[in-house]
Amino acid sequence: MKVALPKYMMILAIAGLSSRSCRAFAPTLTRSYTTTIGATSSSRLFSAAAEVDEKQAPVAPKKKVRTRRILSGVQPTGSLHLGNYLGAIKQWVEFQNTGKFADAEDLEGKSFDDEKKDENVEIVNENFFFVVDLHAITVPQDPGDLEESTLASAALYIAADNAPMATSDITATLVPTGIDPEKSKIFVQSHVPAHSELAWLLNCATPMNWLERMIQFKDKAKKAGTESVGVGLFTYPVLMAADILLYQADRVPVGEDQRQHLELARDIVRRFNGEYCKGNPYKKRCKKAGIPSYPAFTEPEAMIVKAGGARVMSLTDGTNKMSKSDPADGSRINVLDPPKVIRDKIKRCKTDALPGVEWDNPERPESTNLLNIYAAVQPGRTREDILEEVKDMKWGEFKPLLAEAVVAHLEPIQKRYAEVRADEEYLRGVLKEGAEAADAIASKTLKSAKVAMGFSVPN
Repeated sequence: MKVALPKYMMILAIAGLSSRSCRAFAPTLTRSYTTTIGATSSSRLFSAAAEVDEKQAPVAPKKKVRTRRILSGVQPTGSLHLGNYLGAIKQWVEFQNTGKFADAEDLEGKSFDDEKKDENVEIVNENFFFVVDLHAITVPQDPGDLEESTLASAALYIAADNAPMATSDITATLVPTGIDPEKSKIFVQSHVPAHSELAWLLNCATPMNWLERMIQFKDKAKKAGTESVGVGLFTYPVLMAADILLYQADRVPVGEDQRQHLELARDIVRRFNGEYCKGNPYKKRCKKAGIPSYPAFTEPEAMIVKAGGARVMSLTDGTNKMSKSDPADGSRINVLDPPKVIRDKIKRCKTDALPGVEWDNPERPESTNLLNIYAAVQPGRTREDILEEVKDMKWGEFKPLLAEAVVAHLEPIQKRYAEVRADEEYLRGVLKEGAEAADAIASKTLKSAKVAMGFSVPN
């Protein structure tokens, strides 16, 4: 089922091969060697013979390491809903555990899994998932709610994803297997100062008319009125570009609605590298600062990540996606909604007067949406199996069935969330460790950008 992508999801594949160690959890390559001391003539003879044999035998080349970083985030405004969970966190967990997205392709239709595989190259993933609180304040936030929303979102990252996990040869249980801090880093965007600092540098290098073309700003400003919206709403695509460029992304999974923002990021890279990263003066600045003289940023390419099917849509209008910004709470199922609230929302959700339940009828968007949700919360079941079960049901029969399936899927996540959120020391420790790991990478890119622009940087 296709689901809404998070606004900022990016896969970071570091260009080139490197054996340099990276802070946090990147592997460190070491060389091993042996020596022979005081060998007798007979042993030297045996050793020489062995060396001849070894030269004749094929020697497996040492594997090089290619580091691929994954960075993705969701705004902490409001409560995370079913669309955020299915479209973002569930995909993050899948990549964390398998190293690949379910279905991803580039703009030319080439599968991400079709990359030429080199047996002499080992791919190592570094996963970074962050709460994008700096993006959240592009619209006014209640200071009393922002911190709790931020911590709650981080706790849900750890708690969420209900996956079937085998408990014996014949049984399986639903177990919350969310973002594992042992495998991935979780941090808060504002805890890594390089995000906002690089955004300012890029703001100063980005022409205003580039931002005036952004369709999302036009739409949001039209709804709110240009006199009431903040400058941050106008410039937030530059902050998004900074998020991407800090980690040297060369591939960025986006939804169709973010394609224009990614193109802006590519334009910014070309302009910045062309303006500041060429010629002998640039090489001299880099040499003085003790950094490589290659361009400061990698130009990212768009990558379309699919999850099959349609997005999770509003419960009150099957033609609009489920959204945290919708003033009607009944339009969405929040991940932390109590069972009674979930049952009431589904009981009241919009349907039609036609008999039966069916998929993919353009005249029945609500029917398709509710079936998509029913399928999503029952991993492992096929569309054919589900349709055979519900096709002849009336809405009064199907809605309670759907409600119980959603409740059963979310209850273990809610229980795990309560445990994580109650342990404040643990949660803040996870965020601190994640921020330190992210900062170690982001600060290097920021330094390169500042050297390129001619800033005086500390030794």
